[in-house]
Amino acid sequence: MTNIKILGVMIGTIAIYTWIANAIPQIESAVPEELSFSSDVSEAELVAAGAELYSGGAGCTTCHGLETRAPNLLTGFNGEGTIGTRCGTRVPGQDCKTYLHESLMNPLAYVVEGGFDPMVFQARVFSGAQIWALVAFLQDQGGVVTVTGADVAAAEEADAAAPAGGPMVASNDPLDIMRGNLCLGCHMLEGEGAELGPAFDGIGSRITTDRIRRSIIDPAAEIAEGFDHLAGSMPPNLADMLTARQLEVLVDFLAGQGG
Repeated sequence: MTNIKILGVMIGTIAIYTWIANAIPQIESAVPEELSFSSDVSEAELVAAGAELYSGGAGCTTCHGLETRAPNLLTGFNGEGTIGTRCGTRVPGQDCKTYLHESLMNPLAYVVEGGFDPMVFQARVFSGAQIWALVAFLQDQGGVVTVTGADVAAAEEADAAAPAGGPMVASNDPLDIMRGNLCLGCHMLEGEGAELGPAFDGIGSRITTDRIRRSIIDPAAEIAEGFDHLAGSMPPNLADMLTARQLEVLVDFLAGQGG
């Protein structure tokens, strides 16, 4: 009889913990899905795919949805209107499509005045089709969509022929690694960077070395407390942009920030 009671308590305890675990909201990885379009893809399909990326997996609103982090692309900025109306006037002689595509492929090309930090190199995170879908969505914000299936097809061919990506920087200096991968565009370290994500100052005293490593290899696996709203904003393939040596240098450096 005693054994039956013990078994009953064990089953009841397991049931309670299972219920609690299922009741806690789960944070899912927001890694963007790969896109594949036919050559006759419609404007509406491109815009819809871009809208889903912009507000979801691409993490664009993490910075562009704030008033001081980066220009708001969906509302007027400095009286210039939405991004679709102003993109064609940003660079003399350059049309809107070219400007937006270049801005996504090379974020350092056109950094808006006002102290804004450059964004992550999107070409290292997204496919050519995804980038063109984002361009179409941004053009649609008050402008005319000129992205075509030919643009997407050419990008997909380029993706297929391109070699696998390597590290963003050659240096093994931790600060060079962080600056080269734009880590300080979201994190603060000794007064340098931006107060968007968790500060690197003292991070070694807050979390373990293993967790630091996991947060780089799989950023969406475990979100820091108080930063749930930023889930999915860190490049999911960040570890692919580092050599094995750079990864360990970065982990050791951050683990040593215990002040």
